[in-house]
Amino acid sequence: MTPSSGSSGTMTSMQRTLTSLGHQEPDRVPLLLLPVLQGARELGLSIEDYFAKPEQVAEGQLRLREKIGHDCLYTFYYAAIETEAWGGTAIFREDGPPNAGAPVIRRFEDIKHLTPPRVEDSPSLLKVLETTRRLAEQARGEVPIIGVVMSPFSLPVIQLGFEPYLVLMHEHPELFEHLMRLNEEFCVAWANAQVAAGANAICYFDPISSSTIVPRERFLATGFEIARRTLARFEAPAAMHFASGRIAPIVDDLPATGAALLGVSWQDDLSALKGACRGKVSLLGNLNGIAMRHWTPEQAEAEVKAAIAAAGPGGGFLLGDNHGEIPWQVPDAVLMAIAEAVERWGRYPLDWCRVE
Repeated sequence: MTPSSGSSGTMTSMQRTLTSLGHQEPDRVPLLLLPVLQGARELGLSIEDYFAKPEQVAEGQLRLREKIGHDCLYTFYYAAIETEAWGGTAIFREDGPPNAGAPVIRRFEDIKHLTPPRVEDSPSLLKVLETTRRLAEQARGEVPIIGVVMSPFSLPVIQLGFEPYLVLMHEHPELFEHLMRLNEEFCVAWANAQVAAGANAICYFDPISSSTIVPRERFLATGFEIARRTLARFEAPAAMHFASGRIAPIVDDLPATGAALLGVSWQDDLSALKGACRGKVSLLGNLNGIAMRHWTPEQAEAEVKAAIAAAGPGGGFLLGDNHGEIPWQVPDAVLMAIAEAVERWGRYPLDWCRVE
């Protein structure tokens, strides 16, 4: 599909998104809200019951988009689903995303004997693929469908646990590199399976690469090279997302990863990032999902207006939260207020915020 280059008329969500990613101004700023758990509430199900059937997740996503009016369909279930594929477990809770159970790698020596799981052998991953297929049938190419993978560099946090992973990274370089190669093979296979099922883009979650977690020098030697190798093998465009981690110290390095879109933290200066990325890579963000739990509709409108003023002119900006998942505790009224504010303040041309 070729996006329109003008801002007149009403675009489909796909046209709107592609136009902005092409660093042009669409009809309005695309809204990529990423509600996940809220689908369970729409269907009157517990979170665990909701994720038990792929048709329920597909229906939840479709109902949320109809209700809020955002510009994407999101196939993400929960991060621990990938450790389920590796033989781990997920621990469900009533008011938030499932956590990973006990680490699947208990000893560093176990890494030598690991083999990447096959997507087709994982019941959990197959559910995501079925959800993706159902959404693709409904979207008919007019709404972007976003699949999700954990980066090879960040997945070990739930494979080993955070502290053991840092020890592995710093003290056992050969085993670290071996695990990265295993994770890369899994990540590429999982991403491309989602593309084959109908995903138009892949969100590559990589919080460990953020400057909140590792310094730039460590990132360049590890997460950067891993992202370059991995994203080059994806069969669809990738958004590199840092799950609310800061990226200002590495923003000039990130276009070379091949990512088309970068997730932006509320702790970063959105205007400064837009200046650094203009014409090179687009930005997604940077509404604070944690603070969003307590926003009034007026606060939601003010936050949307500020983000659009900082990064909206010229395209290359998609509005969303800064973590990649809306918390369960965020009221629906706030999500609706965000969507309404985008309609009010996000229509191009953004004459109200242009500075000559």
